[in-house]
Amino acid sequence: MHRASAFFRLLADGTRLRLLRVLAQDRFNVSELTAVLGVAQSGVSRHLGLLKDAGLVAEEREAGYVYYRLADQGRDHGQAPLSNLLDAHFAAAAAEPAVLQDEARLQEVRRHRKENFETHGDLRQLVPGRSWAAWARALGHLLPPLDVADIGCGEGYLTVEAARWARRVVGIDRSDEVLERAKALAARRHVGNVEWKKGDLAHLPLRDASMDVALLSQALHHATTPEEALAEAVRVLKPGGRLLVLDLRAHDQKWVSARFGDRWLGFSDAALARLLAGAGLRDVRVQVGTRQSGDPFVVLVASGVTPAAKSQSPKPRART
Repeated sequence: MHRASAFFRLLADGTRLRLLRVLAQDRFNVSELTAVLGVAQSGVSRHLGLLKDAGLVAEEREAGYVYYRLADQGRDHGQAPLSNLLDAHFAAAAAEPAVLQDEARLQEVRRHRKENFETHGDLRQLVPGRSWAAWARALGHLLPPLDVADIGCGEGYLTVEAARWARRVVGIDRSDEVLERAKALAARRHVGNVEWKKGDLAHLPLRDASMDVALLSQALHHATTPEEALAEAVRVLKPGGRLLVLDLRAHDQKWVSARFGDRWLGFSDAALARLLAGAGLRDVRVQVGTRQSGDPFVVLVASGVTPAAKSQSPKPRART
């Protein structure tokens, strides 16, 4: 009875039940589980340790990764009724908001795996040198030196990548704390052609017509008024300059508003195209950047070009 009491106390914790639900679908490492549950890594590790000691979770080491999954031996050691009970509970709770949030983040983790060409223990997928980062940097070799504004740069990952091919990059964010982390990242990567500035999406600290490219990566859905944010981005572009937007397609995941401060739950393809055209851009294109089956978050890529400067007719020469 003492052992049974301890066992059921273990399952009385909501976070541990969420862990078991996630691990019932696939195997994950601690970092991935942290992203799915939104719990500190130390807490995830502690819960995993308890579940492992109880024989409910198994640890696997493969291809340099450490994974956790549901333990197969549980059913063989008299825990089959418990497994059936948990399966029934997970199925009944599938529509609960907290479960839907975990599921959405789980799909994002799976998308991250796919886009980063990570093998996750499947050596059949191991191709030396294959990565999205290398491919993106290779494309940068095809571009001329450009002046780039990364608007809403966050912690600077895209800013630093753009700096590899740009003449100079200006990273802009409204948070001093975030900008400090971005500066530290640039210092670690030995990137010196980036200037960091504090500013809001609707009030950019840049001169008119001073940039060749303006980037808005996962920033537009944070704008109070997307039309104003796009107008500001267009203002700082040179004639013939390009605006590039990466943002989410319209979705129903309302929890992102509380967790990330999203003001807009994405944009439809048509709405995003109208916004860019309304900002005065030409040659507007909108397409899917990435999607994962079952993932509620689809990334859209949109672009447009500012009108070229009007060429002035040469003045007629005076006859002598």
